[in-house]
Amino acid sequence: MNKPIIALSIPTGIGANIGGYAGDFGYIARKFSEHFYCIVNPNAVNGGVLSAINHNMAYLEGYLFDSFFRGDISITPQEENKTNKIGVIIDSAIPQNIINVHINTINSLKMVQGIETIGIEYTKEPAGVEIVIENNISSGNLKNPNTILEATEKLIKKGAEAIAVVCFFGEDAEDINYSNANGIDPIGGVEAIISHLITKEFKIPAAHAPAFSDIDISQKIENKKVASELISSTYLPCVMQGLSIAPKIKKYNEGKIKNKDVKYLIVPYDALGSISVLSCNQNNVKIITINNETVLDITKEKLNLSVYKNYESYEKCLENITEKTIIQKNK
Repeated sequence: MNKPIIALSIPTGIGANIGGYAGDFGYIARKFSEHFYCIVNPNAVNGGVLSAINHNMAYLEGYLFDSFFRGDISITPQEENKTNKIGVIIDSAIPQNIINVHINTINSLKMVQGIETIGIEYTKEPAGVEIVIENNISSGNLKNPNTILEATEKLIKKGAEAIAVVCFFGEDAEDINYSNANGIDPIGGVEAIISHLITKEFKIPAAHAPAFSDIDISQKIENKKVASELISSTYLPCVMQGLSIAPKIKKYNEGKIKNKDVKYLIVPYDALGSISVLSCNQNNVKIITINNETVLDITKEKLNLSVYKNYESYEKCLENITEKTIIQKNK
């Protein structure tokens, strides 16, 4: 790996002012990736039909993100001339006309970008997605988690190296505050639960795309932070693009990149309660915080946590850590 390695953490469903919406952190992730190899949450780069992902980023779902920093796994970046074979799970609760849109999406990604799918597996039972908002944090439940695990196992046996999941959310889970870029993503929490289910059981890259009853393209002008959702009839493109170049998940001693190789973990200043942050604190990986407000209010003072630096903005952080890296290289 020629570039220094950092991690950019934007957890899903916590209303981050930057990164809590529809790919609104993507352009920032791309700026960092010009100078660093960046480990990112899917939430940081997904934007409906658009994606900010590139080969200088490791697309790592939340459970795997935490497992990596805990030292349970390591990763090996995908080679630039190769892509993962993706298995697609489709919730049997989705109406056929909506399924047809997703099949067209899969076919178009193959034709235009060469993204390979190993096949589609329909769940035996409806997944039963339930959205829950508690204490202004997005969460939820699955009535039939085993039906997703069974479909995943079938796809892996067929040769899938990554899993895209499309579950049915029924009527559009629209939230007026979120649409105005002033609230949490109402479906982000349960999406994380769905992808965690797969990655925890199978240690394979996975990400989720929601399907709704209404696939009409909006003609309203909304806040630019949610604009990519307004032009999306399906959210599968960004998920499949990210998974196509997601890193290989390895045992700790077998991968090319381990937690100790990461120079900085960069995270919102009030979202410090995650496993990845606490693991970095124990393993001497430098934690950088950014004044990017979320709904959590878990700060270094409340945890008595040591933080390397705090910056007013991601731009200021990038400027400073890039300069430090250049100086250290030239020594």
